[in-house]
Amino acid sequence: MKRRLMQAALVLVVLLAGMQLIRFGRANPPIDPSRTIAAHPGTSPALVAVLNRACGDCHSNATVWPWYTQIAPLSWAMAHEAKAGRQAVNFSEWAGYSRDQQRDLLVQSCQDAQSGKMPWEAWIRLHPEAKLSSADVETICAAARQAGAVADHGP
Repeated sequence: MKRRLMQAALVLVVLLAGMQLIRFGRANPPIDPSRTIAAHPGTSPALVAVLNRACGDCHSNATVWPWYTQIAPLSWAMAHEAKAGRQAVNFSEWAGYSRDQQRDLLVQSCQDAQSGKMPWEAWIRLHPEAKLSSADVETICAAARQAGAVADHGP
Protein backbone atom coordinates (compact mmCIF):
# COMPACT_ATOMS: atom_id res chain seq x y z
CA MET A 1 0.00 0.00 0.00
CA LYS A 2 2.78 2.41 0.94
CA ARG A 3 4.63 1.61 -2.28
CA ARG A 4 1.55 2.33 -4.41
CA LEU A 5 1.07 5.64 -2.62
CA MET A 6 4.70 6.58 -3.37
CA GLN A 7 4.28 5.60 -7.03
CA ALA A 8 1.11 7.67 -7.31
CA ALA A 9 2.86 10.66 -5.70
CA LEU A 10 5.79 10.31 -8.12
CA VAL A 11 3.44 10.15 -11.12
CA LEU A 12 1.63 13.24 -9.85
CA VAL A 13 4.88 15.18 -9.43
CA VAL A 14 6.09 14.18 -12.92
CA LEU A 15 2.71 15.11 -14.40
CA LEU A 16 2.68 18.53 -12.69
CA ALA A 17 6.27 19.18 -13.78
CA GLY A 18 5.43 18.19 -17.35
CA MET A 19 2.43 20.50 -17.37
CA GLN A 20 4.77 23.44 -16.79
CA LEU A 21 6.29 22.85 -20.24
CA ILE A 22 2.99 23.60 -21.99
CA ARG A 23 2.70 27.37 -22.30
CA PHE A 24 -0.07 29.44 -23.81
CA GLY A 25 0.47 32.99 -25.05
CA ARG A 26 0.19 35.55 -22.30
CA ALA A 27 1.49 38.54 -24.19
CA ASN A 28 -0.71 41.60 -24.12
CA PRO A 29 -1.60 43.08 -27.50
CA PRO A 30 -0.34 46.64 -27.96
CA ILE A 31 -2.57 49.46 -26.76
CA ASP A 32 -3.31 52.49 -28.88
CA PRO A 33 -4.45 55.04 -26.25
CA SER A 34 -6.67 56.78 -28.82
CA ARG A 35 -8.77 53.59 -29.20
CA THR A 36 -9.49 53.01 -25.51
CA ILE A 37 -12.74 53.74 -23.72
CA ALA A 38 -10.83 56.38 -21.73
CA ALA A 39 -10.24 58.31 -24.98
CA HIS A 40 -13.90 58.08 -25.99
CA PRO A 41 -15.60 61.49 -25.73
CA GLY A 42 -17.99 61.70 -22.81
CA THR A 43 -16.53 58.79 -20.85
CA SER A 44 -16.36 59.70 -17.18
CA PRO A 45 -13.09 59.24 -15.30
CA ALA A 46 -15.08 57.35 -12.65
CA LEU A 47 -16.19 54.77 -15.23
CA VAL A 48 -12.63 54.36 -16.52
CA ALA A 49 -11.38 53.84 -12.94
CA VAL A 50 -14.01 51.16 -12.23
CA LEU A 51 -13.39 49.35 -15.51
CA ASN A 52 -9.61 49.42 -15.07
CA ARG A 53 -9.79 48.16 -11.48
CA ALA A 54 -12.51 45.53 -11.77
CA CYS A 55 -12.59 44.55 -15.44
CA GLY A 56 -9.22 45.38 -16.97
CA ASP A 57 -7.43 42.09 -16.46
CA CYS A 58 -9.87 40.19 -18.67
CA HIS A 59 -11.50 42.90 -20.77
CA SER A 60 -8.54 44.97 -21.96
CA ASN A 61 -5.09 44.61 -23.49
CA ALA A 62 -3.57 45.59 -20.13
CA THR A 63 -3.82 42.22 -18.38
CA VAL A 64 -1.64 41.93 -15.32
CA TRP A 65 -0.15 38.44 -15.10
CA PRO A 66 0.43 37.69 -11.36
CA TRP A 67 3.02 35.11 -10.26
CA TYR A 68 0.44 32.33 -10.06
CA THR A 69 -0.25 32.67 -13.79
CA GLN A 70 3.18 31.13 -14.32
CA ILE A 71 1.99 27.81 -12.88
CA ALA A 72 -0.01 25.32 -14.96
CA PRO A 73 -2.92 24.68 -14.96
CA LEU A 74 -3.70 28.17 -13.55
CA SER A 75 -1.65 29.69 -16.36
CA TRP A 76 -3.84 27.92 -18.89
CA ALA A 77 -7.07 29.06 -17.24
CA MET A 78 -5.97 32.70 -16.98
CA ALA A 79 -4.77 32.81 -20.61
CA HIS A 80 -8.07 31.31 -21.74
CA GLU A 81 -10.18 33.70 -19.64
CA ALA A 82 -8.25 36.76 -20.80
CA LYS A 83 -8.71 35.73 -24.44
CA ALA A 84 -12.43 35.03 -23.93
CA GLY A 85 -12.91 38.27 -21.99
CA ARG A 86 -11.27 40.34 -24.73
CA GLN A 87 -13.50 38.66 -27.31
CA ALA A 88 -16.62 39.53 -25.30
CA VAL A 89 -15.64 43.19 -24.81
CA ASN A 90 -12.27 44.88 -24.99
CA PHE A 91 -12.14 48.33 -23.42
CA SER A 92 -8.71 48.87 -25.03
CA GLU A 93 -10.34 48.55 -28.48
CA TRP A 94 -13.46 50.62 -27.77
CA ALA A 95 -13.08 52.74 -30.92
CA GLY A 96 -13.44 49.57 -33.01
CA TYR A 97 -17.06 49.13 -31.93
CA SER A 98 -19.94 50.95 -33.59
CA ARG A 99 -22.04 53.28 -31.45
CA ASP A 100 -24.78 50.65 -31.26
CA GLN A 101 -22.26 48.00 -30.19
CA GLN A 102 -20.82 50.34 -27.56
CA ARG A 103 -24.30 50.99 -26.17
CA ASP A 104 -25.14 47.27 -26.16
CA LEU A 105 -21.82 46.40 -24.48
CA LEU A 106 -22.39 49.00 -21.77
CA VAL A 107 -25.95 47.76 -21.22
CA GLN A 108 -24.68 44.17 -20.97
CA SER A 109 -21.92 45.30 -18.59
CA CYS A 110 -24.54 47.00 -16.42
CA GLN A 111 -26.72 43.88 -16.38
CA ASP A 112 -23.75 41.63 -15.59
CA ALA A 113 -22.63 43.93 -12.77
CA GLN A 114 -26.14 44.22 -11.31
CA SER A 115 -26.70 40.46 -11.38
CA GLY A 116 -23.27 39.69 -9.92
CA LYS A 117 -22.30 37.71 -13.01
CA MET A 118 -19.24 39.92 -13.39
CA PRO A 119 -16.69 39.97 -12.03
CA TRP A 120 -16.61 36.27 -11.22
CA GLU A 121 -16.72 35.30 -7.58
CA ALA A 122 -13.57 33.19 -8.00
CA TRP A 123 -11.78 36.22 -9.46
CA ILE A 124 -12.87 38.40 -6.55
CA ARG A 125 -11.43 35.86 -4.11
CA LEU A 126 -8.02 36.29 -5.74
CA HIS A 127 -8.48 40.02 -6.36
CA PRO A 128 -10.70 41.59 -3.69
CA GLU A 129 -10.10 45.03 -5.20
CA ALA A 130 -12.17 43.91 -8.21
CA LYS A 131 -15.34 43.61 -6.11
CA LEU A 132 -17.93 46.09 -7.32
CA SER A 133 -19.61 48.34 -4.79
CA SER A 134 -23.14 49.58 -5.37
CA ALA A 135 -21.60 52.92 -6.42
CA ASP A 136 -19.41 51.09 -8.96
CA VAL A 137 -22.45 49.31 -10.41
CA GLU A 138 -24.30 52.62 -10.60
CA THR A 139 -21.34 54.19 -12.43
CA ILE A 140 -21.44 51.44 -15.06
CA CYS A 141 -25.24 51.61 -15.38
CA ALA A 142 -25.20 55.42 -15.62
CA ALA A 143 -22.80 55.12 -18.56
CA ALA A 144 -25.15 52.59 -20.17
CA ARG A 145 -28.11 54.95 -19.70
CA GLN A 146 -26.10 57.86 -21.11
CA ALA A 147 -25.06 55.77 -24.14
CA GLY A 148 -28.72 54.90 -24.72
CA ALA A 149 -29.71 58.58 -24.55
CA VAL A 150 -26.97 59.56 -26.98
CA ALA A 151 -28.03 56.79 -29.36
CA ASP A 152 -31.68 57.84 -29.08
CA HIS A 153 -30.94 61.54 -29.73
CA GLY A 154 -27.97 61.30 -32.07
CA PRO A 155 -24.55 62.90 -31.67
